[in-house]
Amino acid sequence: MKRTIVKTNNAPAAIGTYSQAVKVGDTVYLAGQIPLVPETMVLVDGDMRAQIRRVFENLAAVAKASGGSLQDVVKLNVYLTDLGHFPLVNEVMAQYFREPCPARAAVGVAALPKGAAVEMDAVMVLGSARSPKKAKKKAKRNRR
Repeated sequence: MKRTIVKTNNAPAAIGTYSQAVKVGDTVYLAGQIPLVPETMVLVDGDMRAQIRRVFENLAAVAKASGGSLQDVVKLNVYLTDLGHFPLVNEVMAQYFREPCPARAAVGVAALPKGAAVEMDAVMVLGSARSPKKAKKKAKRNRR
């Protein structure tokens, strides 16, 4: 199956030997994002909420460049250097996702690139029937 490499200037450039995302069929694998400001490649200023928001903004930019949105995310992995920040992830995540939310894992780690406190990666399925409206339309089409 064909692989398409996704790249956008609206998210931080890769800081290693990886792609921002790789699309295979309708599935897009989004690389880990830390709270880097794309224009400066410097960690965002602000508290932990600001860092988490920046990560979601970076993921959203790569999702858009891939032809989707965060609503197409089916799996989200969260890496935190302090699991005490997990309630903040839930709080901020609620601003970016609506029901049904993606499957998720949260992992405590010793360190992240560039001294970041949070990193997230995701798997997205384009055209996934995650919204109830889309699911009803798809079910109706399948009955024909």
